[in-house]
Amino acid sequence: MNPMIDEAFADIKVHVNGNTVSARVPVRQSLVDWLRDDLALTGSHIGCEHGVCGACTVVVDGACIRGCLMLAVQADGLSVETIEGAIDSGRLSALQEAFHERSALQCGFCTPGMLLTAAELLQHVENPDRTAIRDAISGNYCRCTGYEAIVDAVTASQTNKER
Repeated sequence: MNPMIDEAFADIKVHVNGNTVSARVPVRQSLVDWLRDDLALTGSHIGCEHGVCGACTVVVDGACIRGCLMLAVQADGLSVETIEGAIDSGRLSALQEAFHERSALQCGFCTPGMLLTAAELLQHVENPDRTAIRDAISGNYCRCTGYEAIVDAVTASQTNKER
């Protein structure tokens, strides 16, 4: 075997959605590919693979990041939350309800990234106005909704949370 063409691997230990996962991963594998292909956590999508569209958004140590721009080996020792973990924890229930009530999703491809990004905004800004919401989700592309229903849903989620 030619060591120059053998792909290098690394051992990692990552806290994923509340569970510690140990794995041997190719050093060049993106975080989102590892989550999807090896852990079957397919809620985060692969879109542009350049960090532009937001479809691959996951939460790493409490902050939204682009899973296509981070290598799985970089997540070693960190905490990763996918859309599946955020939904299972119930922390997105008010947002999910508002997205459903306001028809803020159509094809659903952008929805996981939109939900995680909106949740991050709401965690840091109490009752954001429509401009702040638009600014926060501006890095998440949606080709179906035109964003109005999404902004409406994020605004309405504050009311849903208080119920």
